[in-house]
Amino acid sequence: MDDQQREDRPQEHEPHDPQPEGHQPEDHQPEDHELTIESPQQYKALSHPLRQRLLLALGGQPATVGRLAALLDSRKGTVAHHLKVLQEAGVVRIVETRKVRGGSEHLYQRTTRRIAVTERGAGRGTGRDAGPTTALLKAVAEECADAPQEPVLVLRHLRLTADQAARLGTTLQALVAEAAEAPPGEPVHGVLVALYEQAAGRDG
Repeated sequence: MDDQQREDRPQEHEPHDPQPEGHQPEDHQPEDHELTIESPQQYKALSHPLRQRLLLALGGQPATVGRLAALLDSRKGTVAHHLKVLQEAGVVRIVETRKVRGGSEHLYQRTTRRIAVTERGAGRGTGRDAGPTTALLKAVAEECADAPQEPVLVLRHLRLTADQAARLGTTLQALVAEAAEAPPGEPVHGVLVALYEQAAGRDG
């Protein structure tokens, strides 16, 4: 059964009241370490733009199926299906279950703040599966299109030695990892860092 068929199936125990009035969720936060994507199941989970957008949406506070569906302008059944795929891959978890009118609902959260794709898992050369990268970039493009402020987008091609590239990669990772976060309630910003060696023949 493919994703579209599963998305159209009715979801059981879907709450009628996705966010009880006046309820404030507990201050759940993703674990402050990096999750390394290695398994085929994890790569498949990341190879869909909506699942990437769900991960971006869950980078701060946890959210219910209903809230995520409204945020991403999608159906609850579709969101619930994709959350299940992410949960089975270990990149999303349920942090709270609570009673609402008509049943119960879950609060979902990313398992970690940062997700890294391994070179070993991605493969190398022409045999690399570009699915997760394509889905991520599409999701980021949609986020940028909806951003209230003009996003900062910089692409530069540099000739680097292997040692220079390694040092730059370490610096970029440290810059993101060590960035201080503002208190809850402040706007969430997305930060995407990429450093890659251009394929031979494309350097003009």
